[in-house]
Amino acid sequence: MDKILNNLGLCFRARGLVSGAEIVIEELRHGKICLIFLASDASDNTKKKILDKASFYNTEVNQSYTSEELSMAIGKSGRMVLGITQKSFLKILKK
Repeated sequence: MDKILNNLGLCFRARGLVSGAEIVIEELRHGKICLIFLASDASDNTKKKILDKASFYNTEVNQSYTSEELSMAIGKSGRMVLGITQKSFLKILKK
């Protein structure tokens, strides 16, 4: 597992992220998401929905990882979308 995925696990344990497309979109609307991880193998519908909202709210999206990698990183199965809610984690996640 690479460093970013390890740090995602840390971020999850510190309650610095939310998971799930609808929750991420809701938090994005409230200005609480500063970075989004979108699974590279997410459905076209999910990708379009997340990318459109991220573009509208000017939020960066990382599509470097598969659903399996994101799920393993946080210890929850079937995760396609993760939203980072704590800006303090951005520095370690953008390396």
